[in-house]
Amino acid sequence: MKSPDEQAAPQSECPPQPTTFLDDEGFAAHRTEPLIAFLHRIIHMAVRILAVLMTAVILWGIGDVVWMLYQQLMAPPFMLLNINDILATFGAFMAVLIAIEIFINITLYLRDDFIHVKLVMATALMAIARKVIIFDYDKITPGYVYATGVVIVALSLGYWLVTGKGAAARVRPCAPEED
Repeated sequence: MKSPDEQAAPQSECPPQPTTFLDDEGFAAHRTEPLIAFLHRIIHMAVRILAVLMTAVILWGIGDVVWMLYQQLMAPPFMLLNINDILATFGAFMAVLIAIEIFINITLYLRDDFIHVKLVMATALMAIARKVIIFDYDKITPGYVYATGVVIVALSLGYWLVTGKGAAARVRPCAPEED
């Protein structure tokens, strides 16, 4: 017999959601199809190779930043940077940070069977920010600047929709029932 508290508690109106079973590698389990399972193992190994290569790119990028700073600081005027040197340094730093974001995307792909839209959009925003930081306004057209602005607004709106208040406004306890 249920207590009065248990009887008064509202029951969930949402139907149970289907469960996806993932294997050890994070891919949807296809135990009945050996070819698909074999192909998933190949893809998993390819992603691991990409992670190793991206680590090498990050280390190479760090070395490039150090070498660039050394060359710029040792060139006359000694230990002084002009605005072009500073912007080039910012661009090199941002390139390394973007490579790190891509590495994180790769490693998350190893863990899960879906693309993390929030992280991919954040990486794209960082890449476009790098582009804006290193703009040479003497060589680009106003149309290029406007188009870049449109891309930034679109990515920002998409990021807002995926995270934060945009996502919270769309959260519903369950999907509406069809008549």
